[in-house]
Amino acid sequence: MGRVMRASFAGLVGVLALSAPAAFAQKFEFGGLGGGSFHFTNKDIRGLRRSASAGFKNGFSAGFIVGHNMYQHVGGEFRYTYQRHNLKLEGSNLTTDFGGESHAIHYDFLVHATARNAPVRPYVAVGGGVKLFRGTGRETAVQPLGDVAILTKTNELLGMVSFGAGVKVALGSRAWIRVDVHDYLSPFPKEVITPVPPGSVSGWLNNIVPMAGIGVRF
Repeated sequence: MGRVMRASFAGLVGVLALSAPAAFAQKFEFGGLGGGSFHFTNKDIRGLRRSASAGFKNGFSAGFIVGHNMYQHVGGEFRYTYQRHNLKLEGSNLTTDFGGESHAIHYDFLVHATARNAPVRPYVAVGGGVKLFRGTGRETAVQPLGDVAILTKTNELLGMVSFGAGVKVALGSRAWIRVDVHDYLSPFPKEVITPVPPGSVSGWLNNIVPMAGIGVRF
């Protein structure tokens, strides 16, 4: 009886050892993405003599994900997104812009509509992280609308909330393509776009980021 149990146990270990790589291979993902960056929330800043609308121009985005499919329908992923989107001020028939970019790092939980090995996997995502805003333009002694706000060459790190939805489509047993859209919500960066007293700015920045990409499972 002992020999039978030992043989059975050895056989079970062998089966698990052979099957583990196949199961493990489907749990992790890595991929690169690219797309756009769109802003729909400008903020009004009121100066002593006039006011201006402050915000960001639309631009492009690129990044990568490292994902982990913990369960059949629930997973998570770390995501880095670089965005190029210039700072801008508009008011009194004047428009000025300033070089700008941001770096978003966040972790999202993903809830998939289909199981881990399904060929098509729609999902919704929610998470949070941080977003680093950077002014990259050349500062000058005088800026248009400089009596309302100053576009600065500085860095500002802020918290961020992420909401998203998308779909993954399998390309064979290892590769996938993905299309998704995220909404990055963060406080308005009032150091990168600095109001001139007594002006002030507050509220949240709404950044829509559609992306498409390709990756592998391992």
